[in-house]
Amino acid sequence: MIESFDSQRSRDTAPGQDRRERTLIVVCEFTGKKYRQRLTPSARQARSAVRAILEQEETESNAVLRPNPDAAEAQGHEFSTPQISAEAAECRDLAVSAGANVLDVIVQRRDHPDPATLVGKGKLEEIGALAKASRTNLIVFEQDLSPSQLRELEQALPCRVIDRTQLILDIFASHARTREGQLQVELAQLEYMLPRLAGRGRSMSQLGGGIGTRGPGETQIETDRRKIGRKIQVIRTRLEAVRNIRRQQRQRRTSVPVPTVALVGYTNAGKSTLFNALTQAGQLESSRLFATLDPKLHLITLPSRRRILLSDTVGFIRALPPTLVKAFRATLEEVQTAEVLIHVMDASSPSVVVHRQEVEKILRELEVDKKPRIEVMNKIDLLPEEERVKSNDAIAVSARAKTGMDVLLAALDKALESDPLEDRDMTVPQSEGRVLAALDAGGIISNRTFQGDTARLHVQGPASLLGKYRKYWRA
Repeated sequence: MIESFDSQRSRDTAPGQDRRERTLIVVCEFTGKKYRQRLTPSARQARSAVRAILEQEETESNAVLRPNPDAAEAQGHEFSTPQISAEAAECRDLAVSAGANVLDVIVQRRDHPDPATLVGKGKLEEIGALAKASRTNLIVFEQDLSPSQLRELEQALPCRVIDRTQLILDIFASHARTREGQLQVELAQLEYMLPRLAGRGRSMSQLGGGIGTRGPGETQIETDRRKIGRKIQVIRTRLEAVRNIRRQQRQRRTSVPVPTVALVGYTNAGKSTLFNALTQAGQLESSRLFATLDPKLHLITLPSRRRILLSDTVGFIRALPPTLVKAFRATLEEVQTAEVLIHVMDASSPSVVVHRQEVEKILRELEVDKKPRIEVMNKIDLLPEEERVKSNDAIAVSARAKTGMDVLLAALDKALESDPLEDRDMTVPQSEGRVLAALDAGGIISNRTFQGDTARLHVQGPASLLGKYRKYWRA
């Protein structure tokens, strides 16, 4: 797993040296059709590195990777960085969030994935040469790797290899703060690790060594699987206890009619910033992916004086690993029990349409896609004036600049159905100060006149509040 930047500060490195892990990103694009692929700059550099390493092992790797622009121009090559896809850019951002120093993004295009190593034999040699020449510590594959592919790649490459799911799990592990979040991450990691034990180092595939361990017996890998299986059961039991506590808390909340509204959306869409803008709660705001893992609840008052619980939840991402969806069921229950969802989107992202589709897909998997939903286009302050969202379906806001909050709160008032707003004419004796104070605090009194010892009111408020004082309604 990638270590966070802070955890690496203790390493013995020279002053000023970058302590982050030197990382290569590998992205495979499968076209399903044959064509002749032109060598990328990374491939040319790797092949140059191979020749240099064979000629002189002691040559400095960085010098090997530094091509001669004049020689390249004479040969008709271009060394400009190629444009990478949105998937590759997302994987690079994930690696940076985990604390990696990304040296390069290598793109492999081929008809179909190689069943053994995902990439072809020639590309695998190029990746290995580039990793050796650049002193790479870690190679991240954007695609998920099968256990056998991971085994083959670790044997063929000179450094550690992980896939996208392992990368996401590492980010989750570094960002989990509560005990519940840490348990959920640990469960997801163990479930992901279990089928991948074979080949993870010699010790896991050998019989125990030493006196008393020879002959027939349990292999080390079987021992490890049994230990991990027991630990998974313990964590599941603890998480079930967490779910029971959450269930009891929700039951206590339902005794008081306070509806819950959940913020959902793609990771780094600005949900926590919007949560802070609406609640002033001081939730962590970060441009790093998955900065929020533990749900936060905060009571806010709408323009109608109704109160709601606003929940900030974990962000979604393309192809969210199934192990994470299962492990974070306790957290995602806040989404499933919410009355209204606020779908927050990053209006400045070039992939906003794709991100929207991915969130819709996950909401269908959670069986909450039929819930009332408000779509919010966030970060409009990052767009030119003429490109800012103007739509009847989505509310344009800037959570950082706190613009559009009034429109969003008004839309929330309209979307809530469990405790709808009502308008009532009421006559209340002035001696009932407690009733008058409750109506003033929980509703909006638009007209108030006094006749003798009574007050005549026109009140707009939640049905639960006005229903308590039905005897004061005027026909």
